[in-house]
Amino acid sequence: MRAVVQRVTEACVTVDDQVVGAIKKGLLVLVGIARNDRPSDAAYLANKIAKLRIFSDERGRFASSVLEAGGAVLLVSQFTLYGDCRRGRRPSFDRVAAPEDALVVYEALVRALREHGVTVMTGTFRAHMVVASVNDGPVTMLLDDKKAF
Repeated sequence: MRAVVQRVTEACVTVDDQVVGAIKKGLLVLVGIARNDRPSDAAYLANKIAKLRIFSDERGRFASSVLEAGGAVLLVSQFTLYGDCRRGRRPSFDRVAAPEDALVVYEALVRALREHGVTVMTGTFRAHMVVASVNDGPVTMLLDDKKAF
């Protein structure tokens, strides 16, 4: 699993001109799921997201997690995070999980985050979504459960 984690002052997801998920202060998390990812892998990523200390204290240092900062998570599925652009001009998506498998892992991630006590809003899986956010910092982290960046 891969995730792009952005600290935001607000973010929302719109599908067919309807807001389906919105948060104020918190994290916008774009998550991609690979073919070899399983629901059990979601626990690692949920723990990282819930406890990642990227909210600033009064001295400007990263000191607090989304939980400690009183924020929420807007979790958006994004299979394109596994797009391979090394060859040609069109990305290959050979490593992306099949939609029915990815949905199971995505739902496991939502549950695991909520079990940590995180307020989680979501986009609509497999829908064309318009994502709007106001990045804070900007602070953007890349997480991958298979390797370090």
